[in-house]
Amino acid sequence: MSEQHPAQQPPPPPPYGHAPQAHGQMQPLGAGPVGEVRGTGVAILLYFVTFGIYGIYYWFKVHEEMKRHTGQGIGGVVALVLALFVGIVMPYLTSSEVGTMQERAGRKRTVSAVTGLWYLPGIFILVGPFIWFVKTNGALNEYWESVGARR
Repeated sequence: MSEQHPAQQPPPPPPYGHAPQAHGQMQPLGAGPVGEVRGTGVAILLYFVTFGIYGIYYWFKVHEEMKRHTGQGIGGVVALVLALFVGIVMPYLTSSEVGTMQERAGRKRTVSAVTGLWYLPGIFILVGPFIWFVKTNGALNEYWESVGARR
């Protein structure tokens, strides 16, 4: 007599906040270390005092923290190379990654690649890049604080 097996059902969907990884393994989104909260005014001041060098450091650190936290994104090294050679893409990429991170965590997306338009062509109204940075860094800080970072 053959043993009857119940019909194979597909596995249940992953728990909220998890994403499939290579080879079918599951890794919680946001399971990595929490990033640093950076004061927007201090970051702007450091950018000017260091003649823009802090901006390159900022791209590297922010993208490295997001990649370590979520396991996804371009990471610090790629961000550094892009910042050095095609820096104009960075406002769009950074805002997009921050917004994606918010959305994956079940939060409202407050910034996206479209936010990068504040940077360019926003630079022609002079305050555009400042508006972009306040919006993007603010959204990133809010996210980090929501997952346990301290100011």
